[in-house]
Amino acid sequence: MNRRRRIYEGKGKILYEGPEPGTLIQFFKDDATAFNKKKHDVVDGKGVLNNRISEYIFTHLNRIGIPTHFIRRVNMREQLIKEVEIIPLEVVVRNVAAGSLSKRLGIEEGTVLPRSIIEFYYKADALDDPMVSEEHVTAFGWASPQEIDDIMALAIRVNDFLTGLFLGVGIQLIDFKIECGRLFEGEMMRIIVADEISPDSCRLWDTTTNEKLDKDVYRRDLGNLVEAYQEVARRLGIMNENEPLRPTGPVLVK
Repeated sequence: MNRRRRIYEGKGKILYEGPEPGTLIQFFKDDATAFNKKKHDVVDGKGVLNNRISEYIFTHLNRIGIPTHFIRRVNMREQLIKEVEIIPLEVVVRNVAAGSLSKRLGIEEGTVLPRSIIEFYYKADALDDPMVSEEHVTAFGWASPQEIDDIMALAIRVNDFLTGLFLGVGIQLIDFKIECGRLFEGEMMRIIVADEISPDSCRLWDTTTNEKLDKDVYRRDLGNLVEAYQEVARRLGIMNENEPLRPTGPVLVK
């Protein structure tokens, strides 16, 4: 088994050097975190589900012309991705009031917003990822005005796709978070969707019961997180109910 160079480790994923220049291996961990890792547990099988769900979504985004870093899934916990320069922003798209928006503005959770709202948060764990404006983004050089336009255009297109995808399986897309990166191809650069899209980064409610099928199950101690993620995967037709969540292949060398 080859020893691979670790590039980066985050709360839910590890990036390793890829097999070819310009590629990385993205490994999905079982760690569940909330409140900027103030709450932290290991939930067996979570990484497998996020890998499969994110693969499904990114594959469809690629097919409809929304550029992403995703190349292919390697195994139950890993993806081959394009190496990008991550823009240090979390891009949140909100369709329905929930979470921090409800707390900040005193809007009852579940209130449909007049229109989709895009928010930016500066990626800095030590600062609890503060919300920032476009003025902050351009003033501190995190992204140019043109890049902000590109990011917002991508976010709107992803929102349109995800809204329809989940609605078709009885799930309401409340909000979601994406990250974007700069992909350099020769002398050309373009902004693409990176990171992951999974129940870790989306709020997903059953359209009939409002049952939570996302990380709020863990944040708010609402039940079994893996069962909620399995339900999302089942509705999307990704995994069989009896499919094992444990990898059967070699164990990663750290």
